[in-house]
Amino acid sequence: MANENPTGPGAAERLTNSDQDDRDQAAVLRKILFIYPESMTLAELAREMACGFTGFSETDRIERAVRDLVAGGLLHRVGDLVLPTRAAVNFHALEEG
Repeated sequence: MANENPTGPGAAERLTNSDQDDRDQAAVLRKILFIYPESMTLAELAREMACGFTGFSETDRIERAVRDLVAGGLLHRVGDLVLPTRAAVNFHALEEG
């Protein structure tokens, strides 16, 4: 609302679009690395991460996250499959170990 104080109580709970995009990317990358070496399609990923909601806004967020992670060199798209890059897998292994 226009009358709400942007720095008042509850302000920290609001996310900017950029913050939400970062969270979505992190969640997608975690999911892909968790199931690796198994793979999933973009449609499967979107369905699973959107908890069965297949509306445009939910699937669009996941598709944008995948697109941005591909551009950043952390995921590959091979046809419909979404796969982690070698760099992402190696970094994840270092973080876990």
